[in-house]
Amino acid sequence: MTDPAATLLEPALPTTGPIAFQGTRGAYSDLACRTAFPGRDTLPCDTFADAIAAVRDGRAALGMLACENSLAGRVPDIHALLPESGLHIVGEHFQRVEHCLLGVPGARIEQVRRLHTHPVAMSQVRGLIRELALEPVIEFDTAGAAALVKQWNRPEDAAVASELAAELHGLAVLRRNVEDAAHNTTRFYVCARNAVVPPPERGDCMTTILFRVRNVPAALYKALGGFATNNINMTRLESYMENGSFSATQFMLDVDGHPADRGLANALEELGFFSDLVRVLGVYPRSVFRAGARA
Repeated sequence: MTDPAATLLEPALPTTGPIAFQGTRGAYSDLACRTAFPGRDTLPCDTFADAIAAVRDGRAALGMLACENSLAGRVPDIHALLPESGLHIVGEHFQRVEHCLLGVPGARIEQVRRLHTHPVAMSQVRGLIRELALEPVIEFDTAGAAALVKQWNRPEDAAVASELAAELHGLAVLRRNVEDAAHNTTRFYVCARNAVVPPPERGDCMTTILFRVRNVPAALYKALGGFATNNINMTRLESYMENGSFSATQFMLDVDGHPADRGLANALEELGFFSDLVRVLGVYPRSVFRAGARA
């Protein structure tokens, strides 16, 4: 199902060229690209830095970059790489993670002895491991584990990956939805070389902000005070040290609203009084997934 937020953005975004993602074909990031932008080619990249470079260098039109997961939390690489990438956030996409147990064609679930997948996915299928008394084997990623199972062609080896990985590698789905938590969802930033800013009157925008404060008492309290007094909802706040320094902390902040809105404009102005760095990394339509999540 297409993310309506991405569909609404499509006329203003590049309509040709692949979507870059970190991982191999069949990974959940690949699935996110195909779900948000049906019919577009995807470009697998070994690292997040490679995916960002592909967009920056023009080898890809857009980047689909995982930034947080409802179970695993934030994706640290994005916080370090995105602010200095020169790219702009132009959208967001939420991808439901539905793990499947994949085996070679003809294999039966009772034959499986070893389970191969990425460590994060492994931590999300503990119930399956206990139920089937499986030996967990860590692999580089989920789709890569599927490729290995296909290569080995042994019924005792299975992978946990997406249904897309099964289709691409010619594996059988032995069981669907084997994850422990039904709410397992990954959020992605959609990034481009050029900013695509929706009009303020749209009324359903998100803004991602980068700011830095010194490590002194009450610095963060003062910096964020303007968001509270102007009734701005903060949906995400992440902190990390900049270049290993202990003298200042950098923050990435997602808020509801458009910088042209009076309330957010006032909050950003007040933020500037207490921060020595304020940058807007992107203004983009809010995904309709958020409405369902808040209901």
